[in-house]
Order: sequence, then structure tokens, then C-alpha cells
Amino acid sequence: MNNQHPIGLFDSGVGGTSIWHEVHRLLPHENTVYFADSHNAPYGDKSQDEIIALSKQKVEFLLEKNAKVIVVACNTATTNAMKVLRHDYAVPFVGLEPAIKPAAALTKTGHIGVLATKRTIISEQYQHAAVSYDNVVVHSQIGYDLVSLIEAGNINTPEMDALLRQYLNPMLAQNIDQLVLGCTHYPYLKANLQRLLPESITIIDSGVAVARQTKHILEAHGLLNDTGKLGQNEFYTNGDLAVLQSFVPDQTHVYHQDV
Repeated sequence: MNNQHPIGLFDSGVGGTSIWHEVHRLLPHENTVYFADSHNAPYGDKSQDEIIALSKQKVEFLLEKNAKVIVVACNTATTNAMKVLRHDYAVPFVGLEPAIKPAAALTKTGHIGVLATKRTIISEQYQHAAVSYDNVVVHSQIGYDLVSLIEAGNINTPEMDALLRQYLNPMLAQNIDQLVLGCTHYPYLKANLQRLLPESITIIDSGVAVARQTKHILEAHGLLNDTGKLGQNEFYTNGDLAVLQSFVPDQTHVYHQDV
């Protein structure tokens, strides 16, 4: 494996670009290849077998691009497909899981909220994490339709805010003081959430932790890019080019790819 080969990342759509931004910020000299599976978004309402099949397709695309490590920038794919991916492919993987651990460490009320997809919340991995902390109650809320609205570019809309109020109010009634964003699409709703939530509630996502883990994996395998040059970044989608373009840096070319 060449240390100049790219970091590969994929998600069910544009949401994983929130992870890409953190990886790029921490590792600006790394080349990256990102795939947005927007045609099949959202993953959260699909069966586990479907999620595994879609994830393997994206992994194989990234391996064709010589990815030296693959970031599964999707909570749903991580919780439902990661065991299979690590078994079937030799490349190192970095996965995601809702940031319940830091939320549990920070809570003063003993109540934390998690906003995530259905498939993440019903996964064995999530269910185990949600009951692992003494004196902490996890209030889980499925974010129906949020991913679809984000994929359509409908973030700052009355429909989005109405849905968020519907999902937040039951958790607020339980006195949460931490809100965990358990889907990589949801960090793009932070401005909405900050407007709708009391200032006393901390919003937590996994982006920085995933970037740090990616760096750790590269260091452990001797794969950090040491050329000193800024990395080159490629973005692919099987959906709307303009939507993905709006989530990545200006002047970055986005390619259409049917996978």
C-alpha cells in the first residue's frame, strides 16, 4: 500500500461530507476519494442485507481508486455492515457510532437524547451502547424524513423545522441536556437545532473523533502521506451533482458515477 494513496470515504449520501470536512481539516496533506450513494438514500429504512450489499459496492469502488483506508462515514452502515466489511476486505476501516460515551460523561441531568435513523437505533451495537452507562438514561428518537430533506437541499425550510420540533419536544420533556447526532447528515442541521433548543443543551457529533481515529490508523500502518503537499480530493455521487457540490469546497469538481 502506497502512503500517497487516498483515504476513501462513503455514505448513503451527502451527510458523510461532515466527516470528510473533519478528516480534511486534521489531515490536509491526505488525498481523499468520497462517494455519496444519494440514489439509495436513506439507508436507515432499508434491511440489513440491503445495507450490507450497498456498502460492499461502495467499498469495492473505493478499492478500485486505491483507497489505503476506508472511512464508513455513515452510522447506519457502520452499525449494520461493519462486521461483514472487516471480514471480507483486508483494508483498514474506520467506522462511526453515536457519541453516547462523551454525552454520558458530560450530562448533569442524567438524561441524554439521541437523534438517529431507525436502522441505527434498532441495531444490536446501538442497543448495547444505550444501556451501558449507570445512572444515565438514553432517549432515542428516529429522525424520519430528515435525511431525505437534506439530500434534496431542503435544510432551512419550515418543513424541516416542523419535523425537528416534533422529534425534539419529547426529549426536552425528559430533561435532556445532551443531544447526540447519530447520523452524519444531521450536523448540517446544527443551525436549526441551535435555534430550536435551549442554550443549556450541548449538541454532540462524531466528526472530530472519527478524524482522530483515521489519523491513528494511518500512523499505526505507516500510511501517513509525508509529501508535504496539500491533498487532492475527488467526490463522486450517483445522485444530483449540484446537491453534493453544495456540501464540498468551492472549485471542487464533483463526478457522476453509477454504482
